[in-house]
Order: sequence, then structure tokens, then C-alpha cells
Amino acid sequence: MAIQLEKKKPISIIKEKPGLTHIIAGLGWDPATVNGHSVDLDLSLFMLGENGKLVTDEYFIFYNNATSPDGAVNYPGDSRGGEGDGDDEVIQIDLFKINPKVEFLYFAVTIDQSEIRGHNFGHVQNSYINIRNAADNSILCQYLLKDNFTNEDSLIIATISRNGGTWNVEALGQAFSGGLNTLIDLYQ
Repeated sequence: MAIQLEKKKPISIIKEKPGLTHIIAGLGWDPATVNGHSVDLDLSLFMLGENGKLVTDEYFIFYNNATSPDGAVNYPGDSRGGEGDGDDEVIQIDLFKINPKVEFLYFAVTIDQSEIRGHNFGHVQNSYINIRNAADNSILCQYLLKDNFTNEDSLIIATISRNGGTWNVEALGQAFSGGLNTLIDLYQ
């Protein structure tokens, strides 16, 4: 059974699953149409150094930069509307290939064209992030977004941080306005 992540309560995914090397972060949400447009969530990843900034710009993984320079992270594709069961967007991670300068993995969820289309997280239902074991696809932990952010369109949903020889995952659920550019300005 998956551990339900709670804000400010990190867990060690390595201790939960010894020998874990490959994980998948999966984002899911229910389809919604607002103002004549599908609400399109995008999953992205900021690979940050100990200073809380991107190691280099190429360590920002999203639909226009699908692979990290160290080959540890891959973003295989973009879902436009949240249709179907299961994860709508995923990021695949090899924990042992991650550049040693990377201390934090910040998972961001943004709403594509939110300002133009008038979309916000108040329009999104049943949104979650799963961290799964890539070897058997089992869910290690999950964070269900229950907050109703009616003015925000970008969110740092979870983080994975180095902790000695292990990796800790923690739910954040920290919301912002201003779309993806706000987060890029914060971590660049």
C-alpha cells in the first residue's frame, strides 16, 4: 500500500524500498473544460544544487527539454487534457545517475496558458503525484492535492532531497501565480 504523503513530513524512499534505483513521478488529474478550453496541467522538474538554484539551465526538465545532461531524468511526453486512467504525465528518474551537484528535485505542476484561458487550480479535480518503483510500477508514496487554489496556476507539489545515502520525498503543495515563468525566476 502506498504511503500518503503529508506536508512537512518527509519519508525515505530508499528505506521504504531497499535497492531502489529507478523511480517514476506520475501526475494525474480529471479532465475539465473551462472557458471553452481543456485544463492542461504540465509536470516539470527543477534539479537544484545546495544553493536552491538550478545546477545549470539544462537541469530544468519539461516538455521542451526532455532529458537532463547527466542522463538521469527523462520526460517522455505531454498529455493535454488528463484523459484516461492512471498517470497523465510522468518523469522517469535513475537516482544513481543524478549529477552529484544536484541536491534537490522539485516537482512542479503548472497550468498551460492559464492567464489567457482563465484557468487556475480551483478548476482541477483529483490531482495527485505518485512516486512509483519503476521496476514493478508499484506506488511507493502519493500526495493528493486537496487544497483549493482558486487564484494560483503553478505549484511545487513535492520534493525529493538527498540525505546522505538515501533520498527523502516530501509533499509541499506550495502554490504561486504567474505560471511557469514565476517558478523559473525563483529557481534560475
